Amino acid sequence: MSEDNNWEKDVLTSIATEGLKEQKRTRRWGIFFKLLTFAYLFALLTMLSPSLHEAGKKGEKHTALIELKGVIAAGAEASADNVITGLRNAFEDEDTAGVILRINSPGGSPVQSGYIYDEILRLREKYPDTPMYAVVSDICASGGYYVAAAAEKIYADQASIVGSIGVRMDNFGFVEAMKKLGVERRTLTAGKSKALLDPFAPQNEKVITHMKGLLKSVHNQFINAVKQGRGDRLKEVDGMFEGLIWTGDQSVEIGLIDELGNSSYVAREVIGEDNIVNFSVQPDFLERFSKKIGAQMSALLLEKELTLQLR
Repeated sequence: MSEDNNWEKDVLTSIATEGLKEQKRTRRWGIFFKLLTFAYLFALLTMLSPSLHEAGKKGEKHTALIELKGVIAAGAEASADNVITGLRNAFEDEDTAGVILRINSPGGSPVQSGYIYDEILRLREKYPDTPMYAVVSDICASGGYYVAAAAEKIYADQASIVGSIGVRMDNFGFVEAMKKLGVERRTLTAGKSKALLDPFAPQNEKVITHMKGLLKSVHNQFINAVKQGRGDRLKEVDGMFEGLIWTGDQSVEIGLIDELGNSSYVAREVIGEDNIVNFSVQPDFLERFSKKIGAQMSALLLEKELTLQLR
């Protein structure tokens, strides 16, 4: 019996010892993954934080920077609400020596662009001693240029894309596809033009004429804003108000922009304050997190194959 008891005791001791070892291993792995998680979150916060250069130092003279990035639309990062809020805060700051609106936008809503344009003119009139410049990075087209035209001067890189002074409205027609599929359209309206531009109905020439007149009206507003903002600096050439685009160095020649230069150059050499403070309205943490992850995933998937590059 004593031998049996010793055997059982040894087995229990062995099981207990192994259990303790497993618990220690589990704790070690738990600590490792916790540290890894903290390291990941720290790295993520570092990536999401604005650069030290552009955060700048408040409380002393500085150049105020506002970003206008992406499509100009209500609810977007480049909405009139966001851009105007940044501009107002920048002009109202008593330590602001000058304001830079850095634009990287293909355009967007003419209404949102018009709001920003009008507000820039108002702020320039209210704060005549605070110069305000637009600086183009990659692209300043359509509504982006609408906004830029309100600035005192426009700067760009020699390879920046500038212009596209025009208005567009996209529409598609699926009438023939519906016939082939045997699909019948059953849209009911009160008002014969209520379903205008219905992609499932044949084009109505009267409606097309009306919509072209609407586009022409908005186009004229755009042209007048550009002429008012740029004045006699414009050297009108064929296609200038017909949607064509130019590089930065070409734009200097025809008066669409004033000089070549980036935001650091303008802050340092033109405004005279290389301390840049970013007044852009920042999205909340979760929004920045999701955008950053989406951008990283897109970059990995595309591997820059679809990006215009100089090689």
